[in-house]
Amino acid sequence: MKRNFLLFTLMVLIFLNLACTKDDDVSVVPPPDDENPTSMIDTLTTTLGIQFVRTPDEFFQNLPDWPYAYQYVEIDGLRQAYAEAGPDDGEVVLLLHGQPSWSYLYRKMIPVLADAGYRVIAMDHLGMGRSDKPVDITEYSYLGHGDRLERFIQELGLSDINLFVQDWGSLIGLRVAGLNPDWFATISVGNGQLPVVPPGFQVIAPIENPNEMEDLSFPFADIPAQQAPFYDGCDLIMEGEPGGFEAWANYAMKGAAFKASEVLEALTWFDLPTEVEEAYDAPYPSRAYMAGVRTFPSLVNELAGVNTEAWAGLTSYEKPFLTIWGDNDAGSLGSCEAQQNFIDNVPGAAGKPHVRLPEAGHFLQDDQGLEVANRLVDFYSTDWNNVGTVNCENFDSPIQNESRTQFLAPPSDMRNFRYGEVIPTFECDDGLITEVYVTMSFNDCPEDQWNALKADDLASQLGAVGINLNGPRHWLVNQTVQNANKGSNVDEKISTFGTLQMQLRAQISGVIDEVPYAENPVQRFTTYTFQAGNEVYKLTNPEGEEYIMQSFSRKINSDLTIDDLTSLGASLNLPSGWTFQTEILSADLVLVTDGLAYVIQDELENSYQKILD
Repeated sequence: MKRNFLLFTLMVLIFLNLACTKDDDVSVVPPPDDENPTSMIDTLTTTLGIQFVRTPDEFFQNLPDWPYAYQYVEIDGLRQAYAEAGPDDGEVVLLLHGQPSWSYLYRKMIPVLADAGYRVIAMDHLGMGRSDKPVDITEYSYLGHGDRLERFIQELGLSDINLFVQDWGSLIGLRVAGLNPDWFATISVGNGQLPVVPPGFQVIAPIENPNEMEDLSFPFADIPAQQAPFYDGCDLIMEGEPGGFEAWANYAMKGAAFKASEVLEALTWFDLPTEVEEAYDAPYPSRAYMAGVRTFPSLVNELAGVNTEAWAGLTSYEKPFLTIWGDNDAGSLGSCEAQQNFIDNVPGAAGKPHVRLPEAGHFLQDDQGLEVANRLVDFYSTDWNNVGTVNCENFDSPIQNESRTQFLAPPSDMRNFRYGEVIPTFECDDGLITEVYVTMSFNDCPEDQWNALKADDLASQLGAVGINLNGPRHWLVNQTVQNANKGSNVDEKISTFGTLQMQLRAQISGVIDEVPYAENPVQRFTTYTFQAGNEVYKLTNPEGEEYIMQSFSRKINSDLTIDDLTSLGASLNLPSGWTFQTEILSADLVLVTDGLAYVIQDELENSYQKILD
């Protein structure tokens, strides 16, 4: 059973920081009341009686880095706009923005994805960007946005979609994905969430007199154009959050000075050029065009009781699922907890290269669009069904093989035997390869020799992308035996790092995911034996899968000993739904791996291997 995440999603909501019609289908009526008109505005009416405005094309001319001709899908007489790039027959990438941005937010990502051969579609939500804009705020609803997205996908005949969502794009897009998981080949999220709110719960007080303008203070006014760091790791270091969600909802709805660009400026790491700010404001030449963008935050009160089924679908989603977070978003959508909520509860998130990007705020697409897009291309092009196998053909490691000069006969009982690992990552023709070298049977990883190793120096000497010095460690298995290498290309070469001789024991395609509790497939040909009568330590995930600790680490906690492991669970920050147990074995436990082992680490870098049937 997956844990109920009600309290978490309520916290997200409470502290959230943000933030084609035919000629005979419309008629011209007098312009709406607009306290700050820039011109006489034609208000159109659909055959269903919905009054709306349409931002004139001239406001979208010559926007920087935005060459895209727009296309439209008509839904209930209102145009849903989208930009498209890339080959018509390419795999579909659907990009969904939040509030108060529009598809212009993806200007840095679209070219990268299109050049990689994907058919890229960036949609504008109703009332935003180049989509039509009903003038009555009651025409906008959370379920209405979700329904329009479903119909948009159906009208375009999209299938096997690679979905990327952020902010309100996640609240809408993940609802649709959770209800229709078969439509989506992959799902990726940046600083977003799918809140589950109980029926009848009111997240914020209703906004009184929502159509009255007031001279309200901008909730994010204290954030400088060039942001300062908000976090130390996962801990906020700023004094409080910049505004609360209820204040933001009131400001968006009623603030006389509200405009999109001031929010984008406040919630991006880098200072936005003036021409970019003007582009974000282009869809809204006056307040008459802003009903949709004003209304979005207050739609949180429509979330009660509507997303339980969608969350259940999402937490059953086994296809690839990725989180890419901007690490300088001080709202709860930017928190480590929000990101970890997906990693812990969506099956397809296991073993994926989740990341928190530096120098990226809430609108990470603007701050780090190229990085996000390149990561998505790598994510989409990876065969996740075979990710554990080495996929670089004819890889020739720059580490030279040599003869054994160090000898150590490991004890017959390996339990608590000390060792270390040097783990370099190298570039090859079609990706990265990570190798694992182990000191066992050569030496017992002496303290002074191990401490003399410097990762940066070794990486420079070997031409590695990076090196992880994984130790010192202590075995918890009683016996470890290398199997005959059935189909393995691990040649067990011997090499010296510093003054420590080691042997190659495993290769991994890509880079080891260092996020605690993330599953890594490792190519391994070993038999581990845990003997009867010994105490073992297990983690169990919400699906009931068990992982047994194969070794403990003194890299993070240098004082950790084998005697401390009985009570280790009390000091671990376990993901929701995970448990830590100890057990005295009544019979030998033997784990045989002839191919892929599935390994996780806790936050102290203790390693566990999945117990397979």
